[in-house]
Amino acid sequence: MLSKIDLNCDLGEFYGMYDEVRDSRIMPFISSCNIACGFHSGDPVAIMKTVKLALRNEVAIGAHPSYPDLQGFGRRIMNLSSEELEACVLYQVSALKGITESLGGNLHHVKPHGALYNHAAKDKETAIGIVKALVQVQKDMLIYAPAKSVLSSVAEDAGLRVRSEVFADRRYEDDLSLRSRKLKGAVLEQKEHVLKQLAGFLDGVVHTHDGLELPIEAETICLHSDTEGAAELAKEINEFLTKHDVRITSD
Repeated sequence: MLSKIDLNCDLGEFYGMYDEVRDSRIMPFISSCNIACGFHSGDPVAIMKTVKLALRNEVAIGAHPSYPDLQGFGRRIMNLSSEELEACVLYQVSALKGITESLGGNLHHVKPHGALYNHAAKDKETAIGIVKALVQVQKDMLIYAPAKSVLSSVAEDAGLRVRSEVFADRRYEDDLSLRSRKLKGAVLEQKEHVLKQLAGFLDGVVHTHDGLELPIEAETICLHSDTEGAAELAKEINEFLTKHDVRITSD
C-alpha cells in the first residue's frame, strides 16, 4: 500500500471567451497541475490565469506541451521531423517556465499531452525529440511518464528525473497502454469505477479492459479536467486517498 502519492490534473485548457471556473473548483484537491501551453488548448491569458491560480493554491506547476493541433485537441499523431518536434516542445515549455517565473513561481515538471505522450511512450524517435528539448531547459528536469515506457527510459538515460504516472479516469489495455478514446469504455466517468481503479493503484495493480490484473507502478495519478464531473471526482479522489492514509504531495 502506498503511503504518499502526487495527484495531478491537466488544466488551463481554455481560451478566448472561456474562463478558469472549472479549474478553480479542481485546484484545491490536487498537488500538481499540467498547464496547456497553447498548442492543443490555452492561450497566454489562460496560462497566466492558471499559473496564478496554482500559486494561490500552492499546487506544483508543470508544462503540458503537445503536438501543434488545436483542431484535434492534441489527440492526433503528427508527422513532424525530429527538429520540428524538439522546437515545438522547447517553445512551449520555455513559455510556461518564463511566465511561471515572472509570477514568482518555479516550473516543477513537464508532462507531454495526448497523442504526443502516448506516442512517445512507445516510439523512441518521438521520445528523443521531447527529451532533447527538456535537457536544454533544465538538465535534471522532472518528467511525468508511464513506468517502463520508452519515454521514461530515454528520459532516464539523458539524466532527467522520471515520475511514473497512472490515470484515474482512463481504462488500460493488456499492454498497459491507455484504451483509445475512439473505443467504448476508454474513459471512466462513474465515481465507483474511478475509485475501484484507484484502490488497485494503491496496491500496485490495474485491471485491464479485458479483465487481466497486471502490476503497475504509480507515483503520480492523473485526472483529466475534461472528464465529465471532474471537479466532483477530484474531491472524491482526494477524500478516498486521505481516508486510506495516503499523503497527497508533489514532493
